[in-house]
Amino acid sequence: MTFSVEADEGIRQLELEVDKVFERVAKAVLEVLECPFECEVSLTLTDDENIRELNRQFRDMDSSTDVLSFPMVDFKQPADYSCIDEDPTDLFDPENGELILGDIVISTDHVIAQAEEYGHSVLRELAFLITHSMLHLLGFDHIEPGDAVIMERTQDDILNMLNIRRQL
Repeated sequence: MTFSVEADEGIRQLELEVDKVFERVAKAVLEVLECPFECEVSLTLTDDENIRELNRQFRDMDSSTDVLSFPMVDFKQPADYSCIDEDPTDLFDPENGELILGDIVISTDHVIAQAEEYGHSVLRELAFLITHSMLHLLGFDHIEPGDAVIMERTQDDILNMLNIRRQL
């Protein structure tokens, strides 16, 4: 599996080994959701200004946000991998054969502020945002109340399994 992390110049540092956190959390999500493929996912750390620009460009929303997800697979149902068998041509990296799930962009400004606001560690906030975004890459959403409950329960289960809890 390939998990790559990039950071924009001058972002607020999280004082964590982000690449290790990313890999640990992303692997757990893929394991819990029984992904049958080796996967490729990228994470970019940025600041509020840059994520605001991405949010404006891709979602037509002129505000900063904590995380953006850019899925490559159009799942019909969350984590229903049968859609991949239908047309796998552009979904796999030709160099390593891994399924390209997509890209995650996280604002470190938001990670730090939200950890403080919610009274938990920066690690917990980062792990939550990675989990949340990985679920989006796998077709989960939270627009409808029922879907939100399923997504939230899945997030909590994964974070609890990793023993990454809300307490400081």
